Amino acid sequence: MKEIYDILCEFEKRRGQSFALATLVRAEGSSYRRPGARMLVCEDGHTVGSLSGGCVEAEVSVRARDVLRSGAAAAMDFDMRRRFGCNGKIDIFIERVSENFLVDLARNLAAQRSCRAITTSVGSSVIGDDVVVPWEANGFPYSPFVQEIHPPIRLLVFGGGPDTAPLRQLCELLGWQAIEIVDANAFSIEADEWTAAIVKSHHYGRDFTALQKLLPLNLRYVGLISPRKRRDQLLNDLLDVGVVINAGFFAPAGLDIGMETPQEIALSIVAEIQRVFAGGSGESLRERKISIHASKRSVVPDKWQTSAR
Repeated sequence: MKEIYDILCEFEKRRGQSFALATLVRAEGSSYRRPGARMLVCEDGHTVGSLSGGCVEAEVSVRARDVLRSGAAAAMDFDMRRRFGCNGKIDIFIERVSENFLVDLARNLAAQRSCRAITTSVGSSVIGDDVVVPWEANGFPYSPFVQEIHPPIRLLVFGGGPDTAPLRQLCELLGWQAIEIVDANAFSIEADEWTAAIVKSHHYGRDFTALQKLLPLNLRYVGLISPRKRRDQLLNDLLDVGVVINAGFFAPAGLDIGMETPQEIALSIVAEIQRVFAGGSGESLRERKISIHASKRSVVPDKWQTSAR
């Protein structure tokens, strides 16, 4: 999703200009990117986002500038088996994107609201909850392509330390929002389904206060940097005051990647959060017996699934 946020950021910097938007609307077989990948092409040829591993972007950019000049949408298909390294085929739809579409997207994401973008032969728009589009409609170009777009993950960071800076840097790289909380007693951010938290003050009382506030929120991810013995002491004390421990509590936090340095610890935690929110297994792709994307679970909340399957 980061490219969506980057595209909107570029749009804000270039208000008043015209833009072409290239969207990967269909993929058959294997491909580096999946449907929903987008690339913005500006009037001066500057691009934001990607559609492949760098194989087709130059050709798409040239065609996109034709679309900007003519105003007529275009479709491109690439057989990756003949020219490139992937064993599949992708379809790209290019449009002179409307300002209203980008404004609507930005407004929803700024309000931490998930939304749906629909792309048809006449362009893209944001549709509301009341518009039911069957999942089968994603067989573009013969029917609309629908994509669920969610706000960036917000990572609440309770406590300082040498791993805070790399955590913040990794969040920036992924398009997440890192929010550092100095005093858990003053914590007043309204959490939602795209909020995660890591507790790492290394101070028993401050960690206890943070967890006492966080665990009742039923977040999908609350991590604690702590040895198991100290974790167990915290859990016992939390249970004594009536705090329920749910499945979203990860302690010690992080995936086992042999971490030691603050940078490696931060990477371990961010990887675990990504796994939880994206529904990944965390296993090495080498060990998979099926397609990389075959069993990947949608990061869309359950409330969207009835109209998007």
